[in-house]
Formats: sequence, C-alpha cells, structure tokens
Amino acid sequence: MASLLSLNSLTLNASSPFKGNICNLRPNPSHFFNFSLKVQRQQNRTSLTILNQAAATPAPPASVSGPVTNVRFRLDNLGPQPGSRKKGKRKGRGISAGQGGSCGFGMRGQKSRSGPGVRKGFEGGQMPLYRRIPKLRGIAGEFLLTSFSSCFYKEGDEVSLESLKKKGLINPSGRERRLPLKILGDGELSVKLNFKARAFSTAAKEKLEAAGCSLTVLPGRKKWVKPSVAKNLARAEEYFAKKKAAAAASEPASA
Repeated sequence: MASLLSLNSLTLNASSPFKGNICNLRPNPSHFFNFSLKVQRQQNRTSLTILNQAAATPAPPASVSGPVTNVRFRLDNLGPQPGSRKKGKRKGRGISAGQGGSCGFGMRGQKSRSGPGVRKGFEGGQMPLYRRIPKLRGIAGEFLLTSFSSCFYKEGDEVSLESLKKKGLINPSGRERRLPLKILGDGELSVKLNFKARAFSTAAKEKLEAAGCSLTVLPGRKKWVKPSVAKNLARAEEYFAKKKAAAAASEPASA
C-alpha cells in the first residue's frame, strides 16, 4: 500500500505511454472466497460409483481360443470380429504410388476415367443377365402330377395350399406366403383327389378330368379400384345379368 500511495502522489511525464489517471487504478478484489465455497460444495456431494463386472473379470489367457461368454454386449463394445473387415486397397495415381504407371486402371476406357464408372449389371448395351433369365411371378409353387402319389395322398383327399404345407411338400417364405398355387400336367395320376388351386395348366386339367378328379378354381385377390368405378362395375354386372336372364327366358318361349 505504501508503494501505491507514493504512486498516487507522483505525476507522469509527457513521454510516458500511459494516458489515464493513476488515481483511478484500484486493485481487483480477490475471488478466493467464492472458490473455497465451490470446493466445499463439491466435497459435500455424494459420489456414485458404477462397477463394471465384465471389466472386473480377468481376461482369458492368449493360449485359450474361443468366444468369451461372460461379457455382455453394450454399445461401447459392439464391433465386427477381428480380421473380418479389411480396408480396401487405396489406388494411387502415377508411378510414385508404387503400383505402376496406371495403377491397375489401364490406359483407356470408361473404367480408367474418373467418375462413377459402370453401373452394376450393365454389359455394354447387350441384353443383361438379369433380363435374359426367365422369371416366375405370382405363383408360390408349381406342382406336377407325379408329386401327388399314393404315399402322400389317399383317394378322396383334398389337395390345396394348406394341405401341402401340412404335409411338408411346400414351405413358402417371405412374400411367397401370399402367392397362389398352380398345378402342372407332367406325369400321370392314378388316385382320385379333390384339387383346389388358383390355376391349372391345360394338360393338367385334361389329365385330372380323365382320372375323375374334381377341380375347384379359387378366386384371386380383387384389385383395388375407386368406389365410383366399383359402383359402375356392379351396375354393369347387374345389367348384363338381367339381359342374360331375359334372353334365357325368351329362348324356351320361342321354341
């Protein structure tokens, strides 16, 4: 304080870089008191410790191979198996990369240029493989007549998609569960059965009718239409039904 009082009584020269008044200089108050209170509050808090049982268990020796079963899966230890994921090879540019002058890209062509390259499945303009192979849509399973032998069905049994599932002859999964059943005509059938399917091939229909089997064509799923269109279709069906009934009634009268 004595040094401060002596400074207040002095006057600064014109060459001094300080342009203010020394009388306004005051020491800053100390903040040690607030700091001590904060420390005291932190000391009064109760600490919560969480024990990790998985980390506390001793690690298995390196000689023992096999998965560790006493460690729980958490977000902090999830990850692929060591060695299952590898980083892709970084292709360089130029001789200095150590991979040759073109680094495996070649000198010409679309694959040697920058950009996205060729899309998957593209074969240069010719018909690609995914368009050359045949597709079978809308059928959960196609069954031949040889599949319905006497070891699976007895005379008079019903053959449908549900009965095929129960006997284990068909096991549709995924979107195939909602698809219908179709009967094909390869082979011969010697047992009279009752068939219920969405579709029958021409050869299968002829052979089954010749063998004395009963065929029931199940209706398909109705396509959704607007209510106004459905109303017009119902009116059209009613109109043509009345017209057919009137024509049928007029034929015996004319005869």
